[in-house]
Parts: sequence; C-alpha cells; structure tokens
Amino acid sequence: MIEIIALIIWAGFATYAIWYFTMAKHYAPLTLNEAKILWKIHKQTIPCHSKMWREIRRGKKIVGFECECGYKHIQKRPIRANKPSQTANPQLSIIRELHKA
Repeated sequence: MIEIIALIIWAGFATYAIWYFTMAKHYAPLTLNEAKILWKIHKQTIPCHSKMWREIRRGKKIVGFECECGYKHIQKRPIRANKPSQTANPQLSIIRELHKA
C-alpha cells in the first residue's frame, strides 16, 4: 500500500517538474519603444484603425499593450529560459586572425 502511495507522489512530482520547466511562464518586461513597435506591427498585420493604445503594467514594468480594438499583447517567456548566446563580433575575429600572422 505504501509503495503505491510513494509511486503516485513521485509521478505527481515528475509531472509537476516537467510542467514547471516547459510550460510555466512569467511576464517579460518591455521597453516603451518595443511596445510601440509591437503595436505598429499589430496595426499593419490586422486591419486595425485604432489611434490609441495603452500600456499593460505589472508593478512598475511594462509587460504588454492593449489596443482600442480590444487586442491585448502580453509578453511572457518560460520561467526556465536559456539566455541568448553571446556571439563574438565577426570583424573582431578577423582582426585577431590578421594580427596573429
């Protein structure tokens, strides 16, 4: 009996861990300029004739916008997201190679 309960608890924990690392999301802050650009993209892709939009805030940070037409965009990302890799400037690599010779 105790083995069945332990198995159920472990299965529930594994399910929760998989959900947490793949599906759980949190709000990602946007700058005012990014929100304006996203609103302009919304207006171009959808025939939207609105003239105004408002910021959606969580705390002191902008996380999205709401258009007059009723469209809402909220920026979210997974809780466990990898940071973008830092790529070296290709021109610097070429300069370093030239100075080695």
